Amino acid sequence: MRPAQSAAAAPAGTSAGAAPARAWALLLDQADTIADSITLALFERDASLYERMGPELRVDVRESTRVHIRRGLEVLSGRRTQGSPTAIDIWRETGRRRARQGVPLELVLNAYMLGARVLWEALIARSATAPDGVVDDQVLLAAGGTVWSNLDVQNAVLIEAYRREAARLQRHDLQRQQSFLDALLEGRGADPDFADEARTVLDVGPDDTVACVVALYDDPPDSLGPAEDRLDKLGVVSRWHVRSGIYFGLLAGPLPDEPGIAELFAPYAAGRMGVATAPDGIAGFATAFQLATRAAETLPRAGRGVVPVSERLPEVLLAGSPQVAPLLLARTLGPILALPEAQSRTLLDTLAALLRHGGSPTHAAEDLYCHRNTVIYRLKQIEQLTGRSLADPRDKLLLDLALMACGSA
Repeated sequence: MRPAQSAAAAPAGTSAGAAPARAWALLLDQADTIADSITLALFERDASLYERMGPELRVDVRESTRVHIRRGLEVLSGRRTQGSPTAIDIWRETGRRRARQGVPLELVLNAYMLGARVLWEALIARSATAPDGVVDDQVLLAAGGTVWSNLDVQNAVLIEAYRREAARLQRHDLQRQQSFLDALLEGRGADPDFADEARTVLDVGPDDTVACVVALYDDPPDSLGPAEDRLDKLGVVSRWHVRSGIYFGLLAGPLPDEPGIAELFAPYAAGRMGVATAPDGIAGFATAFQLATRAAETLPRAGRGVVPVSERLPEVLLAGSPQVAPLLLARTLGPILALPEAQSRTLLDTLAALLRHGGSPTHAAEDLYCHRNTVIYRLKQIEQLTGRSLADPRDKLLLDLALMACGSA
């Protein structure tokens, strides 16, 4: 970068650069006219961009182009005004400003390329009216070398400044989004004014369906990559964050139902995941987070999978009342759990098979690969030990819940 920068300044300090510097000086009084022709060409070429981004950008580009051309000609002619910003300072500030304005980097670089070409063409046109001997072919060639070497430096400086600013803005936007996600978990979505601001920051439409996905990982991933790609194709917005060791995401847009969302994430689940929709949208996101977390917690700790809360309601109810589960086990399966492990396991497996088949010993025996009479004998043991009967709907419900509570269902 430094050698090229020196080359740009060379016309003022070396005999080899004196003639090109004098040639560029011929354009100093045309600086604004040249700049305006560049601006007009930019507006015509990228009309849709400038129309979309509003009149403020057009005003800024026109003034910025004038500053660039004036300073560029001062540098090329060796007549830089004392105390004025350096060309590099101008390029760097332009890169930062265009990143903040959201102008694509490619268009900014194309504008610089256009500016260098128009300057070069203006010098060729001016040379035709210059006094004899001031601008010959060799001077033009040398002058062209300086403007194109300057362009390389311009691009390098601008790209670095643009990317640094874009990265800073991205970090700031991400931090802001995450602060709003934190606030939603604290229940602030119930405030209409805050909810409106949150929708703007998180890019959630007022009528969008909202859901929460929770992933319980020991080491939360940076993202759910392929799943997020599928969401993008569906037009679904996803915003992710980690809170208290829980990795979670807010989804908004044309979402499928809870089982459909679970199915979408299932191929990429590296741990326990839960899904819950928020019927009240942003306002109900805190509740959706709690339900999705409890749904994920109903899966075995060493397991992996995705479960919608709508399909785990009994387990979620138990998980949401930690004092109830021990009491339920003690009043139902306690005597079975007190038996030696092998005997206890056999009776619990038999009970689970019976409950799956509506209390039918015949169908339970098929699942357990044993004789029907064996299942009937075990059923009598279970009913004697627990004091519960599968013929009683309430007892049957309690035993089913108790199996869920001990993870045997």
